[in-house]
Amino acid sequence: MAASVRPRTPAAIDNPAYQAFLTLRVGFVVAPILFGLDKFTNLLTDWTAYLAPAVDRLVPGSTSSAMLAVGVIEIVAGLLVAIRPKVGGYVVAAWLAGIITNLLLLGDHYDVALRDFGLLLAALALARLATAFQPTHHAEQL
Repeated sequence: MAASVRPRTPAAIDNPAYQAFLTLRVGFVVAPILFGLDKFTNLLTDWTAYLAPAVDRLVPGSTSSAMLAVGVIEIVAGLLVAIRPKVGGYVVAAWLAGIITNLLLLGDHYDVALRDFGLLLAALALARLATAFQPTHHAEQL
């Protein structure tokens, strides 16, 4: 079984792949949490404008309550990346796929959908890098 590579020395911290992992991890902790919190304040934008009517009809309650649920999910996703980046990376990627689908159904904001596709790829890269830089549960017990 291959050993997990987790930098523990200053020289290992200079590893470009580890630096990329840390950059992506911090970004995918901070951004989802901040975006999730903003669903409660709407300081950045009116988030209800980004919910496709077809999706709105599928979820119970008002558009505003749907966006509050989205906010909670985003906060949880950010915390999951902080705790378990391998799992969290895949969760964030799946969430971004849902956001992209919603934006395409909305028939607007194609620029945001394209940006979110780039973020989806970065979340997948985080999950893959986490396999190299985060010990597996089994490895921690050894």
